Amino acid sequence: MFAYSDVLIKLVIGFLFITVLINLTGKSNLAPTSAMDQIQNYVLGGIVGGVLYNPSITLIQFIIILLIWSLLILIMRYITIHSQVMQKFLNGDPVTVVRNGEILVDNCLRANLPAKEVALKLRMAGVTDVTMVKRAVLEQSGQLTIVNQGDANIKFPVITDGTVDPDVLDLMEKDQAWLEEALRRQGVERIKDVYLAEFRNNQLVVAKYHH
Repeated sequence: MFAYSDVLIKLVIGFLFITVLINLTGKSNLAPTSAMDQIQNYVLGGIVGGVLYNPSITLIQFIIILLIWSLLILIMRYITIHSQVMQKFLNGDPVTVVRNGEILVDNCLRANLPAKEVALKLRMAGVTDVTMVKRAVLEQSGQLTIVNQGDANIKFPVITDGTVDPDVLDLMEKDQAWLEEALRRQGVERIKDVYLAEFRNNQLVVAKYHH
């Protein structure tokens, strides 16, 4: 027999679990920027939606399922933060689709991007002449980030989560030796100790891990 009170209780519990999980894992779930964010939202929605109208699943079973999924998400979040290999496996890497005015067809194909989609993303980013683009990068969120020829402001971080982006170094017209020396001047001996490093106003701005 269908019981509205049972649905109400499950709705409240599901709402509370989702709210707590979003606050624990970060607000990126509200505007997903990676595959992991999307999967978390889809599965949570599926769990709550699938259980609400199924009276054969008890309240205790519902809570246990939510707890298991929440624990799995928290563990995966921890692993992706502390393991670059898992981070790349779960979230992928940004893909450079245009370099120095040339569309990188092989990169587009590896990212399963048809030509129509690349052209659409460029138009949506306001690009009317691809030869004026110095670098176009497809982010994990599916958004295209553009650096035009002559842009003084580099929009990409050169180091994220202890990993150097060689494409950004190329954009900055710098090399690995310059980067390591710039880090040493700020008291940073190892690149893997850097959480985030950006090049702003001809200066390297570094945020370090606090061990």
